[in-house]
Amino acid sequence: MDQDSLYQVAYYYICLARSMETKIKELFKKGHVKGTVIICSGNEATSVGMTLPFRSGFDVLSLMHRDFAGHLVSGADPLKLMCQYMANSNSPTHGREGNVHHGDILKRRFPMISHLGSMVALTVGGVWAARSRGEKVFGLTTIGDGGSSTGDIHESLNLASVHRVPVLFIIENNHYAYSTPTALQYNCEKLSDRAVGYGIEGKTIDGTDVWEVYSAVYDALQGMAEDSLPRIIECMTLRLEGHAVYDNAEYVPKEEYEKWLLREPFVRLKETLIARGVSSEDIESLHEEIDVLVDQVVTEALSFSRPSVTSLPSTPYAPRESTIKIAPFSAKGLRNQSAVAAALDYILEHNPDSFICGQDIGVYGSVFKTCKGLINKFGSEQVIDMPICESATVGFCLGASQIGRKPIMEFQFADFSTDAVTQLSLNCATWYYRTDQSASLLFRLPSGGGITLGPFHSGEFEGFWGRFPGLKVFYPSTPQEHFEAIIAGFYDPNPCLVFEHKKLYWGKPSDVHFDGNIDAIFRPRKYCDGTDLTIVAFGAMAETVLSVVSSQNYSAEVWNPFILSPLEIGPILESCKKTGRLLVVQESSAMSGLGDRIIALTVKECFKNLKDAPVLLGAPDMPVPFARELEQEHIPDSAVINQTIRSLLGSSM
Repeated sequence: MDQDSLYQVAYYYICLARSMETKIKELFKKGHVKGTVIICSGNEATSVGMTLPFRSGFDVLSLMHRDFAGHLVSGADPLKLMCQYMANSNSPTHGREGNVHHGDILKRRFPMISHLGSMVALTVGGVWAARSRGEKVFGLTTIGDGGSSTGDIHESLNLASVHRVPVLFIIENNHYAYSTPTALQYNCEKLSDRAVGYGIEGKTIDGTDVWEVYSAVYDALQGMAEDSLPRIIECMTLRLEGHAVYDNAEYVPKEEYEKWLLREPFVRLKETLIARGVSSEDIESLHEEIDVLVDQVVTEALSFSRPSVTSLPSTPYAPRESTIKIAPFSAKGLRNQSAVAAALDYILEHNPDSFICGQDIGVYGSVFKTCKGLINKFGSEQVIDMPICESATVGFCLGASQIGRKPIMEFQFADFSTDAVTQLSLNCATWYYRTDQSASLLFRLPSGGGITLGPFHSGEFEGFWGRFPGLKVFYPSTPQEHFEAIIAGFYDPNPCLVFEHKKLYWGKPSDVHFDGNIDAIFRPRKYCDGTDLTIVAFGAMAETVLSVVSSQNYSAEVWNPFILSPLEIGPILESCKKTGRLLVVQESSAMSGLGDRIIALTVKECFKNLKDAPVLLGAPDMPVPFARELEQEHIPDSAVINQTIRSLLGSSM
């Protein structure tokens, strides 16, 4: 685009954004708009200039709350944007999502979340996925000067550089992160100087000059087309309003603000157009045209009703196809470790869009060898070694899932999943609720103690992850269950976590037979019938409980819920009504496990049927110790379980 054309197009979008945001402020004062109303005045030259070179609906974009003008450039409907601010019945997110969290998954504009650093990895994953499918796609992701301090920015930049994913990282430096000046955010001269640490190019430009922004982005795209490496462009831009409408920005010195006004992009661009021959009459005519359009948008947006509670989904989970059938599988004498490996091999073999990623899963075959040999069979496009960046890897997988790839991520240990809390619990888990689009993701978590690895390699964390609506949590015990959990989690349209107890990897072998009916997998597992007591256990505890029960003279019914969240407890409740007693045995402590939920639901639904108070047996509320003697004392063993059962049954034995 030549300079004259660029100026005229850019001026239209800057005027439209200014006019709409002026109305939004008025609507906020009148009570029609609630929440965080963030205005992008001063940032429009950056927002418009950076988005114009990208291809709407083809390239992958992730824009921030101060990129209202950029959303317009990228094809967002002004009416839908206005309705999103009003959170009315015509809102794209049905009033569920915040008013500045704009996006359109189907047009490859990923929505932001307020944890700003967590946005950028999705763009990396989306661009990688599109390119792996043969599309010459580029990515644009934005972050502010404050957000650039977050760990996810480093993880995502490093990941994009290592795997040569052409994403342009725009840093919108408006000198303040809310009220904190940049002097308290970073200590380098330019944020673009950080690029050298990733082996990529970086550049700092005047973000109030739309032509300079457009030209720098265009040049970056040409460079990325040649080397496929990401780029950093730091745009020195402005924020002429406070952080939001309720912030009067008293922390900005008057002298500094007056200097900003001299660089203000709206007035600056208007003067440029006049200097290049555009008449004041034509400019005024454009303003009038835009004002009419915005008035029409506001009038129509106000005509929509408030959202009804009936617009809320009945569940945060995307519906799965209940009739899906896949190829059957059978194998003899598999242990849990080999059952997991067989399931991964099966998935990669039958799904060319699938891939598994994580640390040391390639040539090394993963720490517990569940991925051994996969890279030799399927290659580095389907078996991908990642840098140590759990959070960015989760975001990468989420982004890739929206562009047609089917991710499986292995956390080296369940303990390390805590490095990805925001991505898993607030990005992945809420994705369907916020966007109406599924996020088919499988996460594998080798978990549990008993093999002397100490506090940071022995946790289960099923209780933690089972508390977030939108995540599905599987905890198998047998080889059959491990195979089925991996298969079910992969084909489910929601983010699924499969806990694989490390101590069970090399346990008892058994045959695995899967008939291809995925729907049949989703059920609790009953291991034996009984009349005196219902015992619920999962992971390694299920095996220990069964070894105890099989050698005693009491009649216990043993269940593994298998899917801990969302918990299908109906059959277990029926068992409790029959036996009148409940014991939950978990390796996690009472504080950190899910046993308390099982007991609470049982008391609620079966109170009149219970003969005794339910009992929860778990580890102490302490980290898992390292020394073998201490660990053996920490985890409930056969003797403790047997003693607890006999105490619960009492005189009924």
